[in-house]
Amino acid sequence: MEQRNRLERLIEVAAKRMPADLVLKNGRIVNVFTGTITEGDVAVADGRIAGIGAYAGKDTVDAGGRYIVPGFIDGHVHIESSMLEPREFAKVLLRHGVTAAVTDPHEIANVAGTDGLDYMLRSAEGLPLDIFVLLPSCVPATPFETSGARLEAGQLAPYYAHPKVLGLAEVMNYPAVAGADPGMLDKLASAAGLHIDGHAAGIGRESLNVYAAAGILTDHECVTADEARDRLELGFYLMIREGTVAKNLDALLPAVTPRNARRCLFVTDDKLPDDLIKEGSVDHIVRLAIRSGLDPVTAIQMATINAAECFGLRGRGAVAPGYAADLLLLDDLEEVRIGAVFKNGAQVAERGVLREAAFPDPAAGGSGGRSASAAPLRVKPVAPKDLELPLQSARCNVIGIVPNQIVTRRLLATVDVRDGRFVPSVAKDLLKLAVVERHHATGHIGLAIVSGFQLRKGALASTVAHDSHNLVVVGTSDEDMLAAIEHLSACGGGLAVVADGRVTASLPLPVAGLMSDRPHDEVYAGLQAVKRAAADIGSPADFDPFLTLSFLTLPVIPSLKLTDRGLFDFDAFAHIAVEAGEDEASEASEES
Repeated sequence: MEQRNRLERLIEVAAKRMPADLVLKNGRIVNVFTGTITEGDVAVADGRIAGIGAYAGKDTVDAGGRYIVPGFIDGHVHIESSMLEPREFAKVLLRHGVTAAVTDPHEIANVAGTDGLDYMLRSAEGLPLDIFVLLPSCVPATPFETSGARLEAGQLAPYYAHPKVLGLAEVMNYPAVAGADPGMLDKLASAAGLHIDGHAAGIGRESLNVYAAAGILTDHECVTADEARDRLELGFYLMIREGTVAKNLDALLPAVTPRNARRCLFVTDDKLPDDLIKEGSVDHIVRLAIRSGLDPVTAIQMATINAAECFGLRGRGAVAPGYAADLLLLDDLEEVRIGAVFKNGAQVAERGVLREAAFPDPAAGGSGGRSASAAPLRVKPVAPKDLELPLQSARCNVIGIVPNQIVTRRLLATVDVRDGRFVPSVAKDLLKLAVVERHHATGHIGLAIVSGFQLRKGALASTVAHDSHNLVVVGTSDEDMLAAIEHLSACGGGLAVVADGRVTASLPLPVAGLMSDRPHDEVYAGLQAVKRAAADIGSPADFDPFLTLSFLTLPVIPSLKLTDRGLFDFDAFAHIAVEAGEDEASEASEES
């Protein structure tokens, strides 16, 4: 009956027999269907657009010649990468004109399984940002590390009934799809008819047929224009990603043409809180795309109606009758200067300033509660001897950092050895790296040698370590590494800097060791503090040390990585010894 009454009221307002709740006047409307700019009043009733023309309403906003565009939609994002809970994440995105996001909570799912999914869905309730969810398809991400959980098709199936769940998230395990693995087939079949997201990194055109045949028709892993064209020609939606680490906009824009642009959309994937707050979200990508020569209206289509159509979000992504009144007033179309943000017809932000009244009191239960936590750390106490790295030879395989990249180099180096154990060398920039299992208190600790952090002293540690998110620490001494491990174990996870046995800066992330329970401005300040503390002990200014640290544990990315089970060689797709054999010496790069 309520839905019937809302429909009747919308019709009455559209027919001008009742006044609208809100009318936006004197605006220039960007029509994402025709690619044109028109004029007219936008009448809103019960959070939806009732009509465009000449209308009267209870409240009126004079757009003053500004552009009226739909709210932006982020087509693929991991909220956990922002280190913010959904409530605080929503505050940041709304300031930047993003009114909806499609998220894959596989980070917290790898830590907490279904408890993590429940937490994210619950925390998104009642927010003035629509957070839609794709269910994680690959938990754990690989069998080469200890994850916090395992999710099979049967555990995912009940979630498809949730109104915010749209389908299955990025399918990273291409071999399982191509090999018709029974477990993967079960997941794909259970999501049949829903959206299934892809992750086709390095997959050639012919092999893409397998993904398409399986019903996977989106991908955010393109890095060249040719790869983008392949996907578009095979019927995929092309996701153009511009995040903190992966920045593909410049490389992919040449593939976008007036004929295929409606099959393209923008995504951020992973974006850290400082970049999110300073640069923005999808609005930042739209701005960059326009500066690179993309037509502004086309860019807005890609950020709105294209994303809505891709995910079947009917009634979103356009300024048109019957659509949600998620609207932006832009002072300048090409610079994408956002003057005001409306969500469901209610103004939630003006010139980057939020209206806090738009957010429910978390204590009232709408957003999951600020004190909520998921998956506390379970780290078996670490003794000094557990960090010892025995060596019989000084010739070792070393992980070589590539600044601002998630790939690493495989190096061969002569390291310092004392009493049969590796000794870090500041002079040689050969430091110790450890991954401590933190989900089941197994006591697993992987140890390796890394070059590139350039620390003069101390240690850096983090529980943000893709994708299983064990505790990772790099240091110049076992004592400082142990102090960092103990600190993060005690505070529930986060980022930490230690020098001379003392914690000099820390950003606690008590929600699964991934997200803070504090306001976004405090998280921003805390992140800046740990970065400054890292710089004080020698971390170079040309790359983010914690972001670098977080990807040294991802074994599905070349070349050498470290898991809680040991040093992993991507090329061999197996764990290897730290000590280099004779055959390895000819394969690795020599580190002086």
